[in-house]
Amino acid sequence: MDHSAEFLALVDDARTRVRETDVDGYLKLRESGEPHVLIDVREESEFAAGHIPGSLHLGKGIIERDIIARVPDKNATLILYCGGGFRSVLAADNLRKMGYANPISMDGGWRAWEQAGQPVET
Repeated sequence: MDHSAEFLALVDDARTRVRETDVDGYLKLRESGEPHVLIDVREESEFAAGHIPGSLHLGKGIIERDIIARVPDKNATLILYCGGGFRSVLAADNLRKMGYANPISMDGGWRAWEQAGQPVET
């Protein structure tokens, strides 16, 4: 997908404030047993077509509205993913602004997860 220069500038700005990991980094975190919440910020139709097992769906359009009710612990480690890692960076930046201490965006997102041959759930 081609993104506008303005959108990419917004994402690049958010990346200056947001921690990122990749699929391997997430797998290591998960295997370590570190408590975390995996959040899919894609659209509902994308989530329904397939998602990472165990992920909570809070789409980019509603995450800021619903996060407090779903994950009230602002110190929880939140791993966010989208299709490729852009929307998740923006969502993580907003959660950081809302007082969440540990939002982390998964670089490469769903596409990287699938390319790595990891399990999916529908």
